[in-house]
Amino acid sequence: MGHLKWTSDLNTGIDVIDHQHQRIVDYINALYDATQTQDREQVGAVIEQLIEYTLSHFTFEEEMIEQAGYPFTKAHKRVHELFARRVTEFQQRYSLGEDVAEQLITLLKTWLVNHIRRDDADYSTIVKENLVGSQKKKKGFWSRLTGR
Repeated sequence: MGHLKWTSDLNTGIDVIDHQHQRIVDYINALYDATQTQDREQVGAVIEQLIEYTLSHFTFEEEMIEQAGYPFTKAHKRVHELFARRVTEFQQRYSLGEDVAEQLITLLKTWLVNHIRRDDADYSTIVKENLVGSQKKKKGFWSRLTGR
C-alpha cells in the first residue's frame, strides 16, 4: 500500500487549496503509519483528525467556490456530502471493532486524487479569475479565506 505521494499534477493553482490538499495527504500517510503500529487507539485518533480536517476543508472550499460564482457549487457540495457520509460510516465501523483501516486508506487515496483531478480542477479557473485574479475587487473575502 505505502504512502500517497503529492505530485504536481494535483496542484489546482490555488495556493490555499493546494496546501489544504497536501495536509489531507499528510493525514492519509499518518493513517497508514498508524496502521503499521497496530495500535487501535492511535489509528482511531488519526481517523478522527483526518475526517475533522477534511470536513473543515470542504466547508472552506465550498464557501470559496460559491463566492467565485462557480455554477456547479451545489453539485460539488453534494459530492462532498456523499463522501463525508461514506468516511463517517468507516469511522463508525472502526469504532465498533471492525478492521477497516486499509479499506479506508485505499478509498481515501483513490477518491482524493480523482476528486482533485476532476472536480476541483473544474472550478480552479473560475476561482482564479474571480477571486485570485481580482483580489482588489473581493479583497475582504479573499483575505478572510486565506488569512492574508
